[in-house]
Amino acid sequence: METLKDKHVLLIGATGGIGSITAKLLAGSGAKLFLAARNSEKLTVVAAGCNVPAERTFVLDISKPEEATALKEKYFSQMPCIDILINAAGVGIIKPMDTLSETDFMRSLNDNLFAPFLLLKAFLPAMKEVKKGLIINIPGVLGKVPMAGAAAYSASKYGLVGMMQSVREELKRTDIRITNLFLGGTDSPFWDTIDLKVQREKMVQSEEAAKAIWFLCQQPGSGVVSEMVLQPFNHQAI
Repeated sequence: METLKDKHVLLIGATGGIGSITAKLLAGSGAKLFLAARNSEKLTVVAAGCNVPAERTFVLDISKPEEATALKEKYFSQMPCIDILINAAGVGIIKPMDTLSETDFMRSLNDNLFAPFLLLKAFLPAMKEVKKGLIINIPGVLGKVPMAGAAAYSASKYGLVGMMQSVREELKRTDIRITNLFLGGTDSPFWDTIDLKVQREKMVQSEEAAKAIWFLCQQPGSGVVSEMVLQPFNHQAI
């Protein structure tokens, strides 16, 4: 496994249930972190807990092109390169088709598909210059296997998987690695606003999901973990 010491890591979604724990694990392994998220107050707390200076944090809505550009400028004003890009941000809208609005659908696409596209446009060129780097996205299992009520969410995550697979083909002559983490039901704030009968105590715990990301950041340079699937045995209520 590769060491994380002194690796330059950009973590998007650093204040989420999984992202905040991932940040602590990476900081504890000696990575040089740059943290980005929507919530300013939460980001300040997470950064302080990881000893990340305020100059290496950024508050943004990553689905807005101008903010993605501003993130890029701020990042490279503080960091000389980017070794690892982790996108742990996104939105989960689970509704049946008869209650799914156009706004719901477009927000799913913007946050879960368009935003990762903007991140690629902003940071992939720097990786291509040196022909190395690692990009980790979290499509979730609904980007692999659909579920009733997840039309918008699965559409966005299937799109993310397809986009990253296509980009991987473009990068075959480089050492830039792309990894998709397909997380199943994970006990995180994702479920706080979703009206489904689930047993959260039987879900994958956020700490374990974060450890999976931490592990993937250390995959050996001689190979690539193209995808990892981590899911609970069963969390559907009977």
